[in-house]
Amino acid sequence: MINLQTAENALKTFYLDAVKDLLDTKTSPLLAMVERTSENVYGKEVKKAIRVGLSGGVAAGTETGDLPKADPSNYMQLTAPLKNLYGTIEISDKAIRASQGNEGAFVNLLNAEMDNLFRSAKYNFGRMIMGNGKGIICYGKVDKNGKFVANDTSALHVGMGIVFTETDGSPADEEERKIKSVDRETGIVEVTGSELPWAENDEAAISALGCGEEICGVQSLFDNETLYGLTTEQYQSIAPKKVSLGSYINWEDIQKMVDIVEEECGTTPNLIICGWGMRRAIVRHCMDMGMTLPTMQIEGGYTALNFNGIPIVTDRFCPKGTLYFLNTNDIKLYQLGDWEWMESDDGKILHQVPGKPVYTATLVKYAELVFERPNAVACLTDIKEG
Repeated sequence: MINLQTAENALKTFYLDAVKDLLDTKTSPLLAMVERTSENVYGKEVKKAIRVGLSGGVAAGTETGDLPKADPSNYMQLTAPLKNLYGTIEISDKAIRASQGNEGAFVNLLNAEMDNLFRSAKYNFGRMIMGNGKGIICYGKVDKNGKFVANDTSALHVGMGIVFTETDGSPADEEERKIKSVDRETGIVEVTGSELPWAENDEAAISALGCGEEICGVQSLFDNETLYGLTTEQYQSIAPKKVSLGSYINWEDIQKMVDIVEEECGTTPNLIICGWGMRRAIVRHCMDMGMTLPTMQIEGGYTALNFNGIPIVTDRFCPKGTLYFLNTNDIKLYQLGDWEWMESDDGKILHQVPGKPVYTATLVKYAELVFERPNAVACLTDIKEG
């Protein structure tokens, strides 16, 4: 007989392994190529010592002269708190009772809930991987009618839970809202709740729930003056390179950025990330040159454009007119463990919501993305897409 215990057993044994694989490999091409490890995790923090620059000890000399002095290597310690990542499903008591005696209906019920969880987790986790840790989804202004006008609506969807924040990520008010509608042409976003906390033409931002507590993704390397517990001076000495192009893309520009990383950091990028519009611009450049850029398969089953052996992949959360150059060997997802169901003292994962005929289960992971050599990352921005 199908009951609550049957649902728990299915979530623990079958669905957990499936969702782990999906979230680890299908969230984004970058995440699929990044190593996941619990090494260097101490309590609630990641602590990683990195070598900076070169040490002495190598030099030419005479047969009888002094040997070169072996200077100690220069090290910095990166320190970052593990972030708390959650995903929740809900199953009503009525749905469970309705599927009693019908295994097919029960499986469909769990499949639907897990599919919704995966799509939501993939979206939010993928956004964090490319984000700056502040949780800002888009920027915008308030029009004369008191409506929020977004500068980019690509990451906004009806039903999303959001909060309004200032452009630096600080709260504009304490109200949690939901998106009612998004006009892709005008950029107008309708939300639930009270009036917007700004006047006409004020600059504003839409952020995710839990903003400020997110993983520090790719953009955090460029948007933050300090990172990983380093002082401003320390971080600037290992900060990544950012170059503004101001024109259409060509192969020389891409190769130049690869050369910059090789020259300044001694490593070669093995992944280039762009948005959909940027990929179209690259394909158009190929057509103008009378050539076809070959494709290649990379980890996670993704198909990428092949630039001299370096895959160019798309990510919906990559800013417009931007190319990121990374070496995934220098990036780690540090974690206490993989995704797990949150259990109570008695081992239960499904819990009744107080006062409601609904049961919830929460998937949890404690992790942080760490770029162990920030200066091995580069960004080519302000590229015309068309």
